Amino acid sequence: MFTRLLSPLVNLFYPHCCEICGQELFSANDLLCLHCQDCLPLTGFHHHADNPVANIFRGRMPVTYATAVYYYSQASGLQRLVHQFKYHQRKDIADWLGKQAGHVLQTGGWAATADCLVPMPLYHRKEKERGYNQAALLATAIGAMMDKPVLLQALQRVQYTDTQTRKSRISRWENVKTVFKANPALLTGKHVLLIDDVITTGATTEAAGQALLEAGATVGVCCLAWASG
Repeated sequence: MFTRLLSPLVNLFYPHCCEICGQELFSANDLLCLHCQDCLPLTGFHHHADNPVANIFRGRMPVTYATAVYYYSQASGLQRLVHQFKYHQRKDIADWLGKQAGHVLQTGGWAATADCLVPMPLYHRKEKERGYNQAALLATAIGAMMDKPVLLQALQRVQYTDTQTRKSRISRWENVKTVFKANPALLTGKHVLLIDDVITTGATTEAAGQALLEAGATVGVCCLAWASG
């Protein structure tokens, strides 16, 4: 009761605004205004087995399915949201986007066949420096929406690698092909949905997926966003 009475006063002095356009929001539980929510660029890939993300892995790694929920578009504001939760401690944004992704995946049907979710791991020193693993935050929110367990210890990144941003596809693969180690005790016979934030060439995802396959799992892939350019 007291909290409900206090909330309007707090909003009066500290207005809660849309993370993209800055418009004032009426509920502290909202992240975006309705207009900006509607403008987030959904791919619809989860409805189509033959989609651009699935095609990344064709001939490179056997996946049961692969998708990205959004296009990694600066114009829509999604790029800003990802940057905020990835580099500026905005765990609330990762949680909100993960729940949106989980809702989208539920409408596709095939994601229900996964036994568990496994987030793309960070190297332990990098995770300590950042304070969290953004893919784990996404996976936890998606798993809660889909009622699926999240295996945080099933996949480890055992080597540090330089940034992939300016590397070619082949250079990216050479940079990451031996950096992941998976736990067969947790994974053998499991159908795993590998979760990451942004996919570009797929080299890092492929390296992680190969480690999961070698540990006895079958692998599906879901990234929050696809950077096509």
